[in-house]
Amino acid sequence: MKIKTLATSGIIAALYVAVSLLVAPFGFTQVQFRISEMFNHLVVFNKKFFFGIVLGVFVTNLFSPLGLYDLTFGVAHSIISLSITIFASKYIKGHIPRMIFNTLIFTFTMFIIAFELNLALELPFLYTWLTVAIGEFVVLAVGIPLMSALNKRLNFKSLI
Repeated sequence: MKIKTLATSGIIAALYVAVSLLVAPFGFTQVQFRISEMFNHLVVFNKKFFFGIVLGVFVTNLFSPLGLYDLTFGVAHSIISLSITIFASKYIKGHIPRMIFNTLIFTFTMFIIAFELNLALELPFLYTWLTVAIGEFVVLAVGIPLMSALNKRLNFKSLI
């Protein structure tokens, strides 16, 4: 891994953690509005952002009240969803359609987090899937125009 890629991944991870901890009460349990999830859209611009995002999720989940559950399921959710988006991006042209796809994938795969919350807190699976999916959808949908605007200014593809 190049130094530039390593440094950029560290910065992305640190930003993910900082933004997550800023809104920590809303980032864990059955109603989740983890604003840092907007960083998931970075893989649409360059798949190398994968490592920084996953590292950010891992470090953030070290602070989770759910402990090992969140480390296991949260990180797995990110790895699976980001991998699907990276694979599908080969077949989807344009950043906006890719971010829409990414939003839908992350929203759908929130069943992984709902399963985690069902195991850890005995919350009802379907209702929890609905609540965490809505939170994820809102955050990522709002993130589409924001990340598009940032990309015009920063050119994400060349940052890493």
